[in-house]
Amino acid sequence: MALRNIRIIGDEVLRKRAKEVKLFNQKLAVLVEDMVDTMYESNGVGLAAPQVGVLKRVFVIDVGDGVEVFINPEIIETSEETQKDIEGCLSIPGERGYVIRPQRVKVRTLTLEGKERLVEAEGLFARAICHENDHLNGQLYIDIMEEEEVPEEIEGEEEFDE
Repeated sequence: MALRNIRIIGDEVLRKRAKEVKLFNQKLAVLVEDMVDTMYESNGVGLAAPQVGVLKRVFVIDVGDGVEVFINPEIIETSEETQKDIEGCLSIPGERGYVIRPQRVKVRTLTLEGKERLVEAEGLFARAICHENDHLNGQLYIDIMEEEEVPEEIEGEEEFDE
């Protein structure tokens, strides 16, 4: 168990496409364990390998139902129905914005043992999958956000100053 440093916007690794995992070994298991520990320590909902400087197609998510591990994920189906909500990112501290995502997704992924599994997700879980999957392709939520959220305390200060 080790905490990894989270890469911050401006680090070129966040803009690169991650490579597929080919070896399902102890090194991969350690990476996943470290990512989970780092995600929890940082109070995150998800974390992708590029965010800790590893260009592998791996991410972990916990939206409150326990950790889900995704290795070489492929989103194979998305709903036409969408959801617009606020997203943030551990790699972009202090910023948040509104992003439109599918309400439901179906993902083909691999387990730590290299076995295929299908995951169907909706709501926050679907949003987190899309967000983390974007990281594997070098995309950040700020690239697709509709509008930046203005924190309430800033809004209040602006009104107070006027």
